[in-house]
Amino acid sequence: MNSFDSVEDLVLVAGATGGVGQLVVGKLLEKGLKVRVLTRNAAKAEEMFNQRVEIAVGDIRQPATLPAATQDTSHIISCTGTTAFPSARWEFEQSPNLIEWGITFLNPKSSEAKAKNSPAKVDAQGVSNLVAAAPRNLKRFVFVSSCGILRKNQFPFSVLNAFGVLDAKQKGEESIINSGLPYTIIRPGRLIDGPYTSYDLNTLLKAKTGGKYGVVVGTGDTLSGDTSRIDVANACVECLLHPSSSRKIFEIVNQGQRPAAINWETLFSKLK
Repeated sequence: MNSFDSVEDLVLVAGATGGVGQLVVGKLLEKGLKVRVLTRNAAKAEEMFNQRVEIAVGDIRQPATLPAATQDTSHIISCTGTTAFPSARWEFEQSPNLIEWGITFLNPKSSEAKAKNSPAKVDAQGVSNLVAAAPRNLKRFVFVSSCGILRKNQFPFSVLNAFGVLDAKQKGEESIINSGLPYTIIRPGRLIDGPYTSYDLNTLLKAKTGGKYGVVVGTGDTLSGDTSRIDVANACVECLLHPSSSRKIFEIVNQGQRPAAINWETLFSKLK
């Protein structure tokens, strides 16, 4: 009924200590699945996940670190990302002064060139590196992308893409689709609920949405709105359990009344 048909199955989560990634890890563990996390900070991951996961130290921006991390994995979930606009998370080679910040906003390409952790380096090249390192017999590659990929010239996505985050996400999507690997690409709207970056695993396992809105999925990049990080994480995990989500790209937002339980099989079966 699902792609987990062996006790040897192992899910690699990239971006595992981020806002969505840590929730993904918690939900995989809830289902009793074996998890390996790809991280640059082993101590942080050990503490966050109570030593219940395998840890692979690596960086998607550094291809040489990835083969060991992806070895023997059956599924990969990529929740990596950086901020859409220049920030400390872009890891500039040196902190810009006020004049340089002004130049940065007038010339996005200049800021990207000086940053080690820009969208182009993470969402485009980094994801491509991870795809290249994935086992050829991988059962599923799941990628958290973004609404607006096909609407970059429309407001508000034109503003969101001012520094190329949607361009980079689209290149990441293309590298996955062109790889020939089975995939699921999830495009959430503006993320809400969390992030839970300062909490431990026990807190993550108890994380709940506000419960106000249901889950709506669609194709063709037509949906807009807020999306709970918890629902994105659920989608990442649930899509591995439902064959109908394979080789699908879909948006996910929160709208309408929330039922007592989300029927993911029904949602995925509607995808074209």
